[in-house]
Amino acid sequence: MSGRRAAPPAPADVTAMLRAVIDPELGDNIVDLGMAGEVRVDGEGRVTIPVKLTIRGCPLRAQIKKDVESRVATHPGVTGVTIEWGEMTADERTATMTRARWNARQQAGDTRVPLGARVLAIASGKGGVGKSSVTVNLAAAIAAEGLVVGVLDADIWGFSIPRMLGMSDRLEARRIGDAEKPSIVPNERRVGGGLLKVVSTGMLVEDEGTALMWRGLMLTKAVEQFLNDVHWGDLDYLLIDMPPGTGDVQMGLARMLPRTDLVIVTTPAVSAQKVAIRAADMARRSFLRVAGVIENMSSFTCDHGAHYALFGEGGGAALAAEVGTELLGRIPIERAVAHGSDEGQPVALGGTGAAAVEFRRIARAIIDATPTTADMGGCSARADDAVPLTLRR
Repeated sequence: MSGRRAAPPAPADVTAMLRAVIDPELGDNIVDLGMAGEVRVDGEGRVTIPVKLTIRGCPLRAQIKKDVESRVATHPGVTGVTIEWGEMTADERTATMTRARWNARQQAGDTRVPLGARVLAIASGKGGVGKSSVTVNLAAAIAAEGLVVGVLDADIWGFSIPRMLGMSDRLEARRIGDAEKPSIVPNERRVGGGLLKVVSTGMLVEDEGTALMWRGLMLTKAVEQFLNDVHWGDLDYLLIDMPPGTGDVQMGLARMLPRTDLVIVTTPAVSAQKVAIRAADMARRSFLRVAGVIENMSSFTCDHGAHYALFGEGGGAALAAEVGTELLGRIPIERAVAHGSDEGQPVALGGTGAAAVEFRRIARAIIDATPTTADMGGCSARADDAVPLTLRR
């Protein structure tokens, strides 16, 4: 039984997976945009997917290829993925642009998260692996590059983001422009030339010692409110600090923001890696892409230079290999990381140790892997006003 290979997916199942692949410029999935053709699956699990681009030389081809392959390859019955590239005719291009413009008008109110923002959910299979610490340090490091980064603390029960970022002010609501009802306004913190915009239930309670006695449905509603009723404004990134596990909040987020990418945090211990695989399985079942794995608390280096693997070795690399994604980095154990979180000064901002350097390197890698509107200049869609329609509210 253990050596038995899973059955190949049906073509309809593959098409369902492709609905989670979003064209970053047009703001819709490649199936509904007419970019994905008729899927073929042979008896050995080899999947062939025809994909038509607006123009053959579109700079987003590499990003779409990566998203298609990573999402489809997560199915246990898939042994290979082949993309047959094509180019749309003038009539097909017109139909695609018409749909993109219609979607921009009809779907603008679904969430208040700008379509141009890359959404990264920082997830884990269990608590205690340093997921919140990873979230704030990555957010701070990305903002330090001159970008606008939203931070949503979706760990409703275990909120810790306000303390870690030194932001204790309560959230306020006010009318924005001609809006009929007030919107929640994120608290802000300048980071060099960039900006952090932060929302957390810790900014709604009297103090951080207050317990929230909420059931699952209320948790999902809270996240929905943060996505729908917060005036995020312009954002380059939204980092979401997820609660541990695979419960209501995770399923709600997958439904409300299907373009979310997961970054899974684990420790080197094999036991933690085996628990973290559940988060990856939740992503696969929800058609979310796993953008990478971060191994936290990877080792400790004493003052004499000796390295100690206090929590074991290899868990991050093993998880990345099992999921079929990349190991984004390994964060060593350093007192400065915990001290910075306690003091509201993330170590990624100005820290000189190995952990600070690694956080900044991972942040830079995330930025480099994210398409920008400047990268889209060669796509015909840009000349047809699709970007202003889909990237602005």
